[in-house]
Amino acid sequence: MTEQIEKPFITVEELYQKSQQRVALSILNNTASFSRKIRERELHRPGLAMSGFVDVFTFWRVQIMGNTEIGYLTTLPPDERRRSLETVLGFELPCVIITNNHTPPGELLEVANKHGITLFSTPLDTTTVTHHLSEYLETVFAEKTIIHGALVDVYGVGMLITGEPAVGKSELALDLIERGHQLVADDVVQITRLGMNRLEGAPTGRIKHYMEIRGLGIINIRSMFGIRAIRGKKVISVVVHLEKFTEDRDYERIGIDGKFREILGVQVPLVELPILPGKNITVIAEVIATNQKMRDLGENSAEDFNKNLINAMKDQENG
Repeated sequence: MTEQIEKPFITVEELYQKSQQRVALSILNNTASFSRKIRERELHRPGLAMSGFVDVFTFWRVQIMGNTEIGYLTTLPPDERRRSLETVLGFELPCVIITNNHTPPGELLEVANKHGITLFSTPLDTTTVTHHLSEYLETVFAEKTIIHGALVDVYGVGMLITGEPAVGKSELALDLIERGHQLVADDVVQITRLGMNRLEGAPTGRIKHYMEIRGLGIINIRSMFGIRAIRGKKVISVVVHLEKFTEDRDYERIGIDGKFREILGVQVPLVELPILPGKNITVIAEVIATNQKMRDLGENSAEDFNKNLINAMKDQENG
């Protein structure tokens, strides 16, 4: 089961608190726009808007003023500078960040105060500020979803274990932990899309590294197995879907035609694993992780086997 998480936002106050050390922000005037919401990861430089062209002005984004913007303002006479600033700050901007420790013109402070817009200053250059803030906002506004299952780091491979209720997801995860692997999350996994094809899983809320075992109850993995048995997050490399074995199902025998599960638009390799009495699912899970690691390095056992078989058949025909 997959649950979509509501599109997030942060306030200007949160941006300041989270980025104060990252980009050395300081407040130049007031906190009037601290409650305004930021809903996009992109930043904006208002150069064109300052010259009067506002048809494509994305005013709802965090505004960055660097050498170009401040330099342009200083070339204008006071009255014209004020008109330019009224054009830009007349919109409901979240905030303005002035880079390179530039001293803002007096008109900028006056107009910002008039429209209730917080001005920040940073000693860093525009490129550095843009990089650090974009990295932070990328995480905040990345697509997220929740999947019911367990996420375990097996030999460095992020393995998402899914399946119907009571099929044995937590029991498999617990067995893997007992064998030295690391639990990331059990029962509820929050998945974040980072970049084009990268999914990262983490625990949610207060559940973290607790685990429910049917018939036993809640156990604390960190307390029982130590700090080395857990980790906070992990990139997901493979999905292992557990299901009860049925006679009429045609399960994969060779593995040439790989299956995938789409999560947040990303195709993740999928292994559908039937559960049978006496079957050592834990060892198979370790083999799945090792096999995925080999595939990531460009080795494919199924394809190698198929090529060898075809070559053997050709040799037999030619012989």
